[in-house]
Amino acid sequence: MFGVVPKPLWEKAYSPADSRNRIPMVARCLLLRGNNRVVLVDTGNAAFMPPKLHDIYGLDFSTSSLEHSLALCGVAPSQVTDVVFTHLHFDHAGGAVIPDGTTFRPRFPLARHYVQRQHLDWAQNPTEKDRASFLPDTWQCIVEAGLMDLLDGDGELFPDVHVQPLFGHTMAMQAVRVHGSEGTLLFAADLFPTGAHVAVPYVMGYDNHPLTAIQEKNMLLPTIVEESWILVFEHDALRQASTIQFDGRGYGLRQQVEITSPMTP
Repeated sequence: MFGVVPKPLWEKAYSPADSRNRIPMVARCLLLRGNNRVVLVDTGNAAFMPPKLHDIYGLDFSTSSLEHSLALCGVAPSQVTDVVFTHLHFDHAGGAVIPDGTTFRPRFPLARHYVQRQHLDWAQNPTEKDRASFLPDTWQCIVEAGLMDLLDGDGELFPDVHVQPLFGHTMAMQAVRVHGSEGTLLFAADLFPTGAHVAVPYVMGYDNHPLTAIQEKNMLLPTIVEESWILVFEHDALRQASTIQFDGRGYGLRQQVEITSPMTP
């Protein structure tokens, strides 16, 4: 998760690792409601992944799942009108389908699904470096059902909801920017997976192009600071979101923001 950053530094910045070098993480999705739409950004992990992968990544669906989280928000799968994939790695697209016998079917059959055209092309022909991150079962049936809309670059997807392709982590991953009365929120997926990754040199070994990721951070962070955007961390188990500050030497967290209050069934 921290590339070439030495372990003593990233453990101090985020969390100590366990005996298998794993750190606490989540797969946080973003739910947007308004303008007669119910929009879900990313869908988390796939519960149907092989037990070996569950063990490697320490996946635990007993206390947190997409179904449970949507139910707590009073949302049924049939009410979701749109699903926006930042990208199609299994921890971002896995919850979009459910097993149906020996095959799979879309979890949100009434929703349109959106991904960048360049990214789908990449996911269908990945490199040896990132092939293991793509599980075609998590999105191929959506394509075959005609529910996937392909986007070509930067633009407004819905009123006040903007997408922006980024190329450091994987080809044409799209960040989602939301404007509202309380300001601007940025869901940048794996460009800033945790609060510790706000520091510009903290990029992941998973990134296909880490120098590009650094350039993209340097492109976005000045505006994030100047306009007090809320930056949401998709994989941070310690905090949901934060505003960002620059102290003259580097970027860091300013004020943590709670997007979703703790909820009980």
